[in-house]
Amino acid sequence: MEQQDLAARQFGAMASRYLVSAVHASGADLDRLAGQARTRRPALALDLGCGAGHAGFALARGGAGRVIAYDPARPMLDVVAAEAVARGLRQLETRAGPAERLDFADSSFDMVVTRYSAHHWRDVPAAVRQIARVLKPGATAVVIDVVAPEDPLLDTSLQTVELLRDPAHVRNYRESEWRRMFEAAHLTLAGLHRWKLNLEFDGWVARIGTSAARVAALETVFDDLAEEARRYFDVTAQRAFSIDAAWFEVGLTQDPGRRSHSPSE
Repeated sequence: MEQQDLAARQFGAMASRYLVSAVHASGADLDRLAGQARTRRPALALDLGCGAGHAGFALARGGAGRVIAYDPARPMLDVVAAEAVARGLRQLETRAGPAERLDFADSSFDMVVTRYSAHHWRDVPAAVRQIARVLKPGATAVVIDVVAPEDPLLDTSLQTVELLRDPAHVRNYRESEWRRMFEAAHLTLAGLHRWKLNLEFDGWVARIGTSAARVAALETVFDDLAEEARRYFDVTAQRAFSIDAAWFEVGLTQDPGRRSHSPSE
């Protein structure tokens, strides 16, 4: 199965779990997104790789005029649409598709947000170019995701446990990698905030439906991590741990050639 199809099927099957997951449904970053929407009042905003829709809900409750929740997993979009109705968020609508191919015109959006999704995208540089293409001049894009440590040992340790837990995982990118991708897409980094995301092992694997064999492998990997990795990720005896998350806020560099990428690149 192709990676994109694997991710869509896997997350579609677990859509309701992500709607109620405390890790995804709460956080200071969601309050910050709602605050940005109150300040900027975007007429049209995009929640890219929306998952269960929490970023889009935050934008809508903050006052965005219209929010499009975009994701390749249609069952996930069904959950988002139903929850938007339950919350009375009539300005939120759904659209299916991959992040690397946005079927929207150039300069369409006043705000683009993606939250805990990019590590599942097959071609993140292409998706970043698409964000730049659909973003209006003077508008803002916010990328929120887990970031890998710059140290190779710690980076490899993180990718190993992420892939064992989730076969649809592609990569948590380093901050330096994100900076290069933004620069290549003519996006200027205007703000960066980092924090620790604390995860409890049993809930972490249950949320995605990790198989028993993979859970057993994960337990072995966590127990055998190098001491440097155990310290960095603050691994406990119960295998709870913490990882780095970041909020990247970017805007367009004034470059006339930035819209050379078609929706179907």
